[in-house]
Amino acid sequence: MISKFLKANSFYHTCRYICQKKGSEVLVAEGVRDHHYKVMAEDFLRQQQTRPGKEKAGAHIILSFHPDDNPSDELMQEIAGEYLARMELQNTQVVIVKHTDTRHPHLHIVVNMVDNDGNAIPDNWIGLRGKKVAQQLTQEYDLVPAIQKNLNQTNLQALNEAEATKYEIYQAIKEMLPQCKSLELLEFQLLLKGIETKFKYKSQTKEKQGISFRKGQFSFKGSEISREFSLGNLQRKLALRPDQVRKVNFKNSEKAPDAFEASQTGGLQPSAPKFNKKPDSDRHTITPAILQIIAEGLKPVHSGGGGPSYSYSSEEERRRKRKKKRRGL
Repeated sequence: MISKFLKANSFYHTCRYICQKKGSEVLVAEGVRDHHYKVMAEDFLRQQQTRPGKEKAGAHIILSFHPDDNPSDELMQEIAGEYLARMELQNTQVVIVKHTDTRHPHLHIVVNMVDNDGNAIPDNWIGLRGKKVAQQLTQEYDLVPAIQKNLNQTNLQALNEAEATKYEIYQAIKEMLPQCKSLELLEFQLLLKGIETKFKYKSQTKEKQGISFRKGQFSFKGSEISREFSLGNLQRKLALRPDQVRKVNFKNSEKAPDAFEASQTGGLQPSAPKFNKKPDSDRHTITPAILQIIAEGLKPVHSGGGGPSYSYSSEEERRRKRKKKRRGL
């Protein structure tokens, strides 16, 4: 089961949406009339006016079940009631409506955050708290846990425009991410699909602190689209690419590197061959020709003068000595 929290900026529009959806069914209505969405909204507004300073007094919560759960109406009411109790959303007006327009059954819960006594109900960290409570109830009621979004089980046509756009961005990132080696490349690939990537930077620095994605008129933080698409998680995924090998600068190194250098993935990469350290004026560039000589079994050594000379392998050395002996050298 998944919990999602939305702020109901308008009781009227929220009540109309949850009640007018095809196949919707009101399961619970406490403190409000349920025969029409207009009178339902009026009842919510009347209680909100007892505390005028609480402008956005509506909380819109969605509880989504896995398609394999198929809970009864009675079980959904019981779970929703336990959810509201643990969230301390009590002594207030509540409406619980069941929707069947998607493959997975889900509930829309509208709560007045001004309680029956005219007090404001705290909503700090309500989204995070709701997710934790949903996880607890999933285990206690032996429900199927929802690990990630399943696009095959999502009816995009049934979503409102903002939610449909969010799923489109999710699908695009999921598709492009395995092909990208950096955030810059991911940004470019998404731009080709009409999705703009924006970064949030630490004050007066170039250090990235957050990421968001925009398509059309809708913009979402990476973590709003999916927890795996937060800036930190994206950076970790890209850093673990096997082709992202750490680049090492040996220019100012006092010691030649070991025979192998570990890459970021823990694998081993061959490093440059070792040479005796010489003063800067006597160093020589390792050209492809020199590498070819090394590959053929020759050993580079430094002569006392200018460039490097090469000593042959033991067999070649014996041949040269025999020729010199024959010539009387």
